This record gives sequence, C-alpha cells and structure tokens, in this order.
Amino acid sequence: MNIHHLSFLNALTKKLLCICKKRILIFFIGIFYLTANTMFADGWESSLWREKTYRNQRISSTDPTNGNDDFIKIPKKKTVTIAEIKTRGVIKHIWMTLASKDAMARKNAVIRMYWDNHPHPSVEVPLGEFFGQGWGEEYIMNSAPLVAAPKKGKSMNSYFPMPFESGAKIEIENESEEDISNFYFYIDYEEWKEPLNSNLRFHAQWNRNTTKPNTTNGKENEWALLGETEKTVFKKENYFSVLETEGKGQFIGLNLYVDSPTPLWYGEGDDLIFIDGNQTEANLKGTGTEDVFNTAWSPKEIFMHPYFGYPRVSDSVGWLGRTHLYRFWVESPIRFEKNFLFLLEHGHANSLTLDLISVAYWYQGLNPKPMKVLPKKEFRTNKPEINFRHIHKWRDSFRSEKGYGEIWGHE
Repeated sequence: MNIHHLSFLNALTKKLLCICKKRILIFFIGIFYLTANTMFADGWESSLWREKTYRNQRISSTDPTNGNDDFIKIPKKKTVTIAEIKTRGVIKHIWMTLASKDAMARKNAVIRMYWDNHPHPSVEVPLGEFFGQGWGEEYIMNSAPLVAAPKKGKSMNSYFPMPFESGAKIEIENESEEDISNFYFYIDYEEWKEPLNSNLRFHAQWNRNTTKPNTTNGKENEWALLGETEKTVFKKENYFSVLETEGKGQFIGLNLYVDSPTPLWYGEGDDLIFIDGNQTEANLKGTGTEDVFNTAWSPKEIFMHPYFGYPRVSDSVGWLGRTHLYRFWVESPIRFEKNFLFLLEHGHANSLTLDLISVAYWYQGLNPKPMKVLPKKEFRTNKPEINFRHIHKWRDSFRSEKGYGEIWGHE
C-alpha cells in the first residue's frame, strides 16, 4: 500500500468518525429534548389545562378615573398601605417601580407584609434590597424568584408565592426626605375557596454587620499574606448571622451584599447551618463563601442563574468595593422543625473587616414574637467608597515607613 492509499484511508476514516460523532451528538440531543419535553408536559404545561378553583385578582396603582396617572404618591416620612386583602389566597407576583428625587429611594423605602391579621410584619426589608438590588443602586437581577428587569433594573419583580388564610396587608414606608412622586405597582394573587392546609407563611428579614478581625493578633490575614493562617475557633458571636429563628419552616434563599474595604478576596469564610439542635456543631458546613453561592475560585464576573449568581461585582482593584451574591434553594428548601441558625464566616477564621448586609427568605408559622427590628435609614447608610486616592495614600504611608527611599511598592 503506497502513501497515496494511506492518505486516502486516513481522510476517509476521519470523515466517518466525524459522521459518527455528529450522529451520536444528534442522538443525545434528541434524548435531552425528549426528556425536557416530558418534564415540560408533566409540569408547567399541565397546570395550564387542568381545571383550577381559584379566582385571579389584582390590586394595582391604576388611575381610578380611567386617566393615565397610573401611580400613587408616597409622601416623605409617610407609610402607605398599597394592598389590603380580606380573603384567603396566595400572592403570586409583585411588580413595582418608582420615581423620586432621592437617589437612594430604594434604600430609604421599606416594604412590610402582614399575614392573617398578625400584629407583627413577616417581611420588613428596604425595598431595593428585598428585590435584589443593593446600596440603593439600580442594576439587572435575573433569578427565578426575584427579577430586576429593564430599563437597567428599574422594574422590580417577585415571584415568591405568599399564602394567607384570612388576609394580607402590604405597606410601603418612605423614610426619605423627598416624596416618591410616582410609585407604580401590581399585586397579582389567587383568591381561594378551599383552605390552604398549611400554616407556613412567607418571611424576609434584613440584617447588617460591619465585622472586625477576630484573629488572636488582630490582623486581617488571608491567604497567609501576613503570616501563618490561623485555625478557625468556633464562637457564635464571631460570625455574621444571616438568620436565627424558632419554629417550624423551611429556608429558601439569601441575598448577600458585600462591601469590602480591602482588595483581598473576602470569600474564604465558610457557611454553617444549624438545624433543630444545639449551636456547637453545624448540620450543614460549607467550604467557602463562593462555594455556598455555587461559584468557584474567587469570581469577579457577572453571572445569573435561576438559583444562584453574581448580578453585581467589584469594578475596582481585586475585590475592593461592592459585590452582590444570591442563592435560592428552590430545588430543595432547608427544612427545620424547631429552630434554624445560618452563620457565615467573614474571611477564614473570621479575619476580615467587611460591611455585610443580608436578606434572608423563608417560610414558617407566624411567630408570636416579633422579628428583629429594622434599623432606621440613618443606620442603613452605605459605607464611604474606597478608591484609587485612598490606595495612593496607603502607598504614601508605606513609603514613609521605609524612609521615602526608592520604593516600588512590592517590598
């Protein structure tokens, strides 16, 4: 067999392999679509044609005169009830947007929700941070239960189902010094005749802590840059508390807003979840902040999945500045029968100073004790931005220590 025959056979073999690979790929794609279509038909599609007993209802900011002023005004320092429902049902969708001279209106406005004539709110969260936008900013958020949609995140949507047996009330408080001149909203709900057969109600709670290094020498040591890395010693008070609650329920989600005053990676801190027991040994223990949010290797990329993502990342050097992470346990809510505690390390061994804000989402029975009181807006303000000017001042302090010699900065 000469070289021409070998070349011909090689080319023929490659072509046949290519054809086989394409057929195998087509086969697996067909299997995927068949499986997906089966799941689709058994789930979402079937809910459209099977008979339902609820009645669709809506409360909105529509102009009662049939004009085009389809908004309400929420005066400064005032609280307005935007919905009060007296029946049984489930809120399925909330849409809101607003206009105000206050650039921080989304942080200075608070949304509260009450179920079944309970005296205490089950939801009490600054408006923007509830819908997945931190620091009073507007940006796109695209998850399964929460969506901040175009234009540039101005449209705020919730798809959390919110059941109630004997009534629901939603309030917006404007703590700003400026009116919310235009507040638009839809609240879409199902009115039910049959009992809910569940006492679990939707809850959301805001929490904040500016942490401090809890290392033995007080250093903000990470990645062993300032010496040997310490081992973590568990003390509940050293951790950032995402949620602590008593009763029966299930935890379903978390928005975490991180403002870091250091360029160093903030995410070596593990997550610890304690369920129905003592608070010394976690039932669920993680391996790092980026890991509980389903990412890897210190990401600085905008990424959004229905269940997890980074809708806002730091645009400064390293991880200096603001990063927003979210995770929703839609596939398997974390159940608890008696109590629940979710802690998060701030850097390995709780070594870092961070401004941490969380919004926890969960379902449980109505608790006779009120949730933690939301601080007033004066105590919810953003930390000052650290930028290149401050970094240059840090450099000058370093050069001063070295006697202002020929210093590059890596010494």
